[in-house]
Amino acid sequence: MNKRRLKTIFTMLSMTAVISVCMVMVIYRASGCLPLADDAALIAGRLSFINGSAYAAYTEESTQAPAAARPLADTPTEAENTAEHPKNTTHTGDSLPVEELYVGNGNMSFDNISVRNTTDYDLDIESVLRSDLPFSVENNHSVQVLVYHTHSCESYMTEDTGEYYDDFYPRSTDGDQGVMAVGEKLVEVLKEHGIGAIHDTTLHDYPSYEGSYARSWETIEGYREKYPDIKVTIDLHRDSMTAQDGTKYKPTFTHDGYKAAQIMIMSGYDTSGYFDFWDENLNFALKLQKKCEDMYPDMTRPLNFGEYTYNMNFNNGSLLIEVGTDANTVEEACRSGGYLGEALASLLTDNYS
Repeated sequence: MNKRRLKTIFTMLSMTAVISVCMVMVIYRASGCLPLADDAALIAGRLSFINGSAYAAYTEESTQAPAAARPLADTPTEAENTAEHPKNTTHTGDSLPVEELYVGNGNMSFDNISVRNTTDYDLDIESVLRSDLPFSVENNHSVQVLVYHTHSCESYMTEDTGEYYDDFYPRSTDGDQGVMAVGEKLVEVLKEHGIGAIHDTTLHDYPSYEGSYARSWETIEGYREKYPDIKVTIDLHRDSMTAQDGTKYKPTFTHDGYKAAQIMIMSGYDTSGYFDFWDENLNFALKLQKKCEDMYPDMTRPLNFGEYTYNMNFNNGSLLIEVGTDANTVEEACRSGGYLGEALASLLTDNYS
């Protein structure tokens, strides 16, 4: 065998050895960089998509499939309550001011109510108020009102101190600290007046905030199947007003010497064909606004009439209502929830079929 042939064979063997070593190193590094639960996951790439966000469905910490969604109106588990934000944490950081204000002026008004109209619709408030309510409830104690929360974890302050700390976190799965407590008060008052009402406490915005409206739509559809007599759905929220310097504002009014959170009723406008009864929802919104102001002067901020839907295309009795802001206290917000219940009960019983 000549020297040239031996050299060629040696070169080929060397290259084969180098390639083998490189492949071993790549496989070793890959296994360390991909800590999925099993080989099948490594091959298949078990990723799921929720509202456009990818997440690994299986991890080293848990090889079980994600838990099924809780049934309607089920309460969060203790682990879920703890997971989002710890309770009673020591405040840290700088304190920032909280200021009260009264919000009363929209861009149009009639009598004692004000509206902020951001649409191109030429709204005649007086004419709408003179027309009939587009639906009526029956005096039979069947469930006809549903109160729910698309952003169930929106919470309030627990004390009225005139300040907050920059670690303040206005979301909690503790229902007693947020909008779910307000919803509970609203439903309680409606029931006291003999109106069949139910309060849903599903967490639509936890653990994922994105897609909350799609999930709450599924919830209210489920209730319609179970309670076909539902005429009114109220999606109860709380607002937020924070200036660039960090000052938070709390819209308040006083009734019988007690401070309460102002509310803002929202009514949508849509000419695309997906919400062709928006004018009926607006009718309901204006009449509820008028009833609130008649019974509790200064209770309402200007009715917000704008180009949005926010699940109000569910039926002609669907509204979104913001109760206070994150700077109001739970007590102030719940007081307004009670007032709202009284006003809604009065409006509905005035229109019993």
